[in-house]
Amino acid sequence: MGRPHRDALFPPTAVQRLTRHVDIDPQLVAEDFGQVPDLATVELLITSWGCPPLDDTVLARMPALKAVVHAAGSVKHHVTEACWDRGLLVSTAAAANAVPVAEYTVAAVLFANKRVLEIGGLYREHRAALDWSACFPGFGNYRKTVGVVGASLVGRRVLELLRPYDFEVLLADPHIDAATAEALGARLVDLEEMLAVCDVVSLHAPALPETHHLMDAHRLSLLRDGATLINTGRGSLIDTQALTAEASSGRIHAVLDVTDPEVLPQTSPLYSLPNVLLTPHIAGSLGGELERITRSALDEVERYCAGRAFNHPVTRAALTTSA
Repeated sequence: MGRPHRDALFPPTAVQRLTRHVDIDPQLVAEDFGQVPDLATVELLITSWGCPPLDDTVLARMPALKAVVHAAGSVKHHVTEACWDRGLLVSTAAAANAVPVAEYTVAAVLFANKRVLEIGGLYREHRAALDWSACFPGFGNYRKTVGVVGASLVGRRVLELLRPYDFEVLLADPHIDAATAEALGARLVDLEEMLAVCDVVSLHAPALPETHHLMDAHRLSLLRDGATLINTGRGSLIDTQALTAEASSGRIHAVLDVTDPEVLPQTSPLYSLPNVLLTPHIAGSLGGELERITRSALDEVERYCAGRAFNHPVTRAALTTSA
């Protein structure tokens, strides 16, 4: 992992807990496997953001390697087919990282329906109370329709957090059935049906070839006038050019924590549109939220050392439909 990530994720108290269970050099942070002269006895790797790919060449230097505990979300960047061919055990802290992403998403849903950004802007401009109900007829969160695209770890957490609110919640995901959706607190619908009826649509699908530009010009045009599109998933889920055109018209709103490309060019209109909120990929674990990831990873290390199965295993098959 990158040294800044090690320093943020593994403060002295976490290192102390780690050294009670494994033989590790606390000073060694491998940003590149070439930095480590002897990997032959390594049985367990603890990885995070910035880990290089574990390809055939690297694995050949680690004949004793049996497991990878990833102190971050997706393992697609470094766990290669060679890892699965070796039969390595893999764990991820994606479930821990899903918590703040879901919290950000629900906050965005609530603010979108309440028109907080627009009202805040008008209040700042006029410095006086206006007739907000006349400015935004029907605004508020009661009985609004919210759509979740993708029953991923984050998507499921969002559905859980939405339960206390007076929403009609819809779910679009080709990999689950109606009964599963109902158990998650949503009604399963086709994506295009969802887009036509929702006040807010939130994207939680993985970045796969079949989801590239999932929200293209046609699907964006299906969104209701005044609807809000939230993306805390992957930037490639949205055709940025098509979204820019729709948002520039003022017809729809957007909350974007991820974009394609990331970062957007400085000339992008999305920075200055009053109906668009751009944040710099902050929905995931940052600051004090990193401790949740650390605890998850350390729990997995302890389970491995005790000969127990991981709580959050990753399988080769699961990666075909996940982030």
